[in-house]
Amino acid sequence: MSRPKKCNRTNIGGQAVMEGVMMRGYSSMATAVRDGEGVIRVETERFTPLKEKSFIFRLPIIRGVINFFTSLVSGTKILMRSAEVMGDEEPTKFEKWLSKTFKIDIYDVVMFLGVALGLVFAIGLFVIAPQLLTNWLNTLLKLDNKSVWFNLIEGGIRILIFVAYILLTSLMKDIRRTYMYHGAEHKTISCYEYGWELTVENVKKASRVHERCGTTFMFFVMTVSILVFSLANSFIGAEGVLRVLIKIALLPLVAGLSYELLKGLAKTDFPLFYILKAPGLLLQRITTREPDDDMIECAITAFNTVLEMDADKSIEPKKFVLSTPLDKLVEDVYARLEKGGITELAEAEWIVSVCTGRKRSELKSEDKIPAKTIDKINAMVEERLSGRPLWYVVGNADFYGYEIKVDERVLIPRPETEELVENALKFINKDSKVLDMCTGSGAIAIAVSKRSGCHVDAVDVSKDALAVAAENVAANEADVTLIESDAFANVEGEYDVIISNPPYVRTADIPNLEKELSFEPKIALDGGDDGLVFYRVIAKNAPAHLKENGVLFLEIGYDQKDAIIDLLTGFSSVEAVKDLNGKDRIIKAVK
Repeated sequence: MSRPKKCNRTNIGGQAVMEGVMMRGYSSMATAVRDGEGVIRVETERFTPLKEKSFIFRLPIIRGVINFFTSLVSGTKILMRSAEVMGDEEPTKFEKWLSKTFKIDIYDVVMFLGVALGLVFAIGLFVIAPQLLTNWLNTLLKLDNKSVWFNLIEGGIRILIFVAYILLTSLMKDIRRTYMYHGAEHKTISCYEYGWELTVENVKKASRVHERCGTTFMFFVMTVSILVFSLANSFIGAEGVLRVLIKIALLPLVAGLSYELLKGLAKTDFPLFYILKAPGLLLQRITTREPDDDMIECAITAFNTVLEMDADKSIEPKKFVLSTPLDKLVEDVYARLEKGGITELAEAEWIVSVCTGRKRSELKSEDKIPAKTIDKINAMVEERLSGRPLWYVVGNADFYGYEIKVDERVLIPRPETEELVENALKFINKDSKVLDMCTGSGAIAIAVSKRSGCHVDAVDVSKDALAVAAENVAANEADVTLIESDAFANVEGEYDVIISNPPYVRTADIPNLEKELSFEPKIALDGGDDGLVFYRVIAKNAPAHLKENGVLFLEIGYDQKDAIIDLLTGFSSVEAVKDLNGKDRIIKAVK
């Protein structure tokens, strides 16, 4: 079957990494790696295109030299980063000591050594070894070391070593998988260039060889070096170490010329030039293998990410999610929250505590938290940064020692309301009959019932709130009966204690409340024009539902004491109780 014609042109190129693919576009780069749990992890980076930095970077040959060395460094860096996703190993004590004592980033040291050793290995295998073998052969052939044949033999040996190296490495299991990811990279780029939709099925049908491949580039390096080294040797005729040094010095020129050849040939489909392309394309049959679906998904993810980032400069780069020591994780979460204007360290601790199942007192630990857990933490942090209240993000709040589920259907119980419960419990025992008016999440009713052992009737007009309260009553195994009622409409009988935290925010003040309160149900906040609508209802109806000497406890707004006391004319005694901050917060009225 003939190869489809290319209808899309792209400058996106790529590289296979450990269990993933890197794609590099005009001004962005994305690496997608599948971790040990099967999750595709993505790391992105932005950079200034070389040709935008200076005209020097646009000059033929020079641009190739620069691209060669920057690709070498960035390629090594990306390989190491992908290894971190897969390996995720704990730093040794020596590495920690170096980092702390000399402020040395071990990652940078290893990367430098990796590049250096890679260059030494390449020079030894592809420069020194061919020269030594050619010198040995020449003891038999007796050729002039300046002759064309001498240099052709040395170049041929270099190419044979290169091909043998590729064949031998392809026998290694890990390298074979890398070659499969290499195939996924090529097939994805080809699929896009054919104008096909980037799906796994379409990518499977695309070609796994590509004209801009690094394998072809390396073959060009081998062949171009024959010409360049031959010309240099015909003029200089050096031997031994000097000959090696001259070849090393000429490597940038070889790389620059090879780059121009690769780019030039990739722009044309003229049949005559296929002779030059063919050897590199054939070698790619070794360095690429047919990928599986998971590998293709990684390549598509990386490619699409680069497309999006090149098109939208506002997309922020991101790092791989890696397992992180617990104490460092708390620091990272706090830094993100603080940057978003949330300055309470406790919020970071709560989020990490909930997701890891650790108590806040146990967060000073170097235990590593897996990436999947960190995904949950990151999702919570993003929710919190959107303005959603912490306890809605966490999903529950602690009230008087009991875990209470909360979401946008109910008000989040506050510490001040715990003081309301504290005061009421002084008048409640296991034989008391208690009514919780405007129960919401059921927090007050549950705390009173659990602490005193009494039965509590809990009333609310909101079906949604009662649904949440039912879950909380069941989870806490509290002796509470839930009643759907508009205030006292469906309430029967008399009680020893009525307790309530009704809506008391003035309607006009609601739009000006802090952003977090905008997530809470308006029905639980809105107390009418003067904030006293529900207090009037309670003042009118509570006496009829209280036993003689029964007590009414109300939570009130900071400036509502006098107005509410004036409403409670049906009680023998009424007094205000201050909260821990010295504000009038609770009204106690005795029938």
